[in-house]
Amino acid sequence: MAERSPQRNRVEYTLARIALGTLAYGPWTFSYGLAWCYAQALRLAVRKLSRVAARNLKMTDMAPELASGVWRAIARQLVVFARMGRIDQSNVHEWIRYEGFEHFERAKAAGKGVLFATLHLGAWELSAFSHALMAEPMHVVVRPLDNPFLDAFVEARRASSGNTILGKKEAARGIFQALRDNKAVGVLVDQNVGLDEGIFVNFFGIKACVSPTFAKLAARTGATVIPGYAIWSPEERKFVLRFDPPVGITGNTLIDTQRVQNALERAIRAYPDQWLWIHRRWKTRPPGEEPLY
Repeated sequence: MAERSPQRNRVEYTLARIALGTLAYGPWTFSYGLAWCYAQALRLAVRKLSRVAARNLKMTDMAPELASGVWRAIARQLVVFARMGRIDQSNVHEWIRYEGFEHFERAKAAGKGVLFATLHLGAWELSAFSHALMAEPMHVVVRPLDNPFLDAFVEARRASSGNTILGKKEAARGIFQALRDNKAVGVLVDQNVGLDEGIFVNFFGIKACVSPTFAKLAARTGATVIPGYAIWSPEERKFVLRFDPPVGITGNTLIDTQRVQNALERAIRAYPDQWLWIHRRWKTRPPGEEPLY
């Protein structure tokens, strides 16, 4: 990958801060409308994202109209992230509520920690952030952004509710310590990985390359695996942080990885217009197979 210039990093950071600043205050309806315009500008500027979404929806036999939901979800995410600096324990319940919290309570009672299997669905930035305010801080595994200025800004905001941010490459020690202390760790596990670090499981009936690390962590530590995600409820005009029933872990890495991905697929099928279909989820193919994109 070509080295990024400092000038590019500063320009991107400045534009992002300006855009987020315009969304941080005022009525939700106005800010959402403005965020929708930003999302459409991104769609027009990076046209391959729409092509990827269309390809993914066609491969999975999902309605092509769902692509518009991606941009609505991105717009909501932008507004939420812009305002996260003003969300605290006094007002967090105006933004989000729990569903399935009893699964987390039982996992904590088991005493071996909690592994949240989460995904790019709904408001993934808000889910861990709000859990720290409504229940207790957790550890969140992230991949650092390519832009160091944006990365520092985003990491500070993610951590501002009390969470500990773990870089993906150096996360192992922090994860093991957190689980030994009976704490929760959230990991996004719906992304494509390369052949050198993944195994293939079925996802929407198509072979997808997935990191087996999450399943290995669960088997080694005995932590409870809970699918968790924050979805938008249009009826309530707020988000719902859902914790689904725990995923049974057998100790067989392939079986366990498939079970986790099955749980994610069920969540996406329940809220298909809120998943990030613009990601090339099936980019890595088994040896000998033709590219899908």
